Amino acid sequence: MTPLPRLGQDELVDAVLAVAERDPSIARVLREICGLDGAVRASALDLVGAHLRIHSAAGDVLDCVAVLKRDEVARRIAERLGPA
Repeated sequence: MTPLPRLGQDELVDAVLAVAERDPSIARVLREICGLDGAVRASALDLVGAHLRIHSAAGDVLDCVAVLKRDEVARRIAERLGPA
């Protein structure tokens, strides 16, 4: 199996938003996550990342979780998703 190319921050944000546009339940969860205070969001995503690593999640999935910890990324996603 050929490994997937590593994505940059902008590509990860675009990929996350593309999935959210196709699935309203993911958009709702992202709005909740991105609306959290930065420290709370980072702690919650640390738990999610630990759970995913236990289940051998793909690197790109873990990259998406990690990039959501960044305030500027969370702000961009929240702005693009808009209110519920």
